[in-house]
Amino acid sequence: MSPFVKFYLFSYNFLQASAWAISLLIILNSFLSNKTIISAYASAGFLISLFQTAAVLEVLHGAIGIVPSGFLSPLMQWSGRTHFILAIVGQIKEVQDSPWLSITLVAWCIGEMIRYPHYAFTCLGRCPYWLTYLRYTGFIVIYPTGLVGELLIMYKALPYVKERNLYANFFSVFPFSYYDFLWAVLLVYPFLWLKLYLQLFKQRKSKLGKSKKLHGKRKRM
Repeated sequence: MSPFVKFYLFSYNFLQASAWAISLLIILNSFLSNKTIISAYASAGFLISLFQTAAVLEVLHGAIGIVPSGFLSPLMQWSGRTHFILAIVGQIKEVQDSPWLSITLVAWCIGEMIRYPHYAFTCLGRCPYWLTYLRYTGFIVIYPTGLVGELLIMYKALPYVKERNLYANFFSVFPFSYYDFLWAVLLVYPFLWLKLYLQLFKQRKSKLGKSKKLHGKRKRM
């Protein structure tokens, strides 16, 4: 990997980590100020939506081969979250004050505050073991929490989608409506998510083992 690519990837991941950390601080401040947990989207929704959309760059990174992830897995993750935050939450005000949305956004923030620094330091070859451990352990609780929240919000959105015939113009060329599409997403989403979740478990053993060995060698040096 060239020094320029390393610098670019480090800068990108550092910027993303900072944005998600700021989002979490804004959310926590709103919780304390308003004494309620339903204000997460109102306080940090725009910033989260912006940087989640910008994460499409990770699909490009995998497609051109500057990271080893490939493009399919990043594409699945990016499209699922971006559809959720822009097409559903951003368009249906009735779900924006749901406690489950706040829980989901907090889970997203915590997960990304771990994932992006891990990527940043890994591309420099200087990732501490504790951060690798956190990356491949924290997801065990964080990811299911986010999944449950996303599914509940999508389910809650269904009546409003049907009532307003949301995205009718776009779906007029298809033999199904957005309401039908969203039902299909709800049914398929857990299975696609499970594939990614189990993949992380497979990575966990090898990544933690390699990181521990490398960390031990550095200590001896």
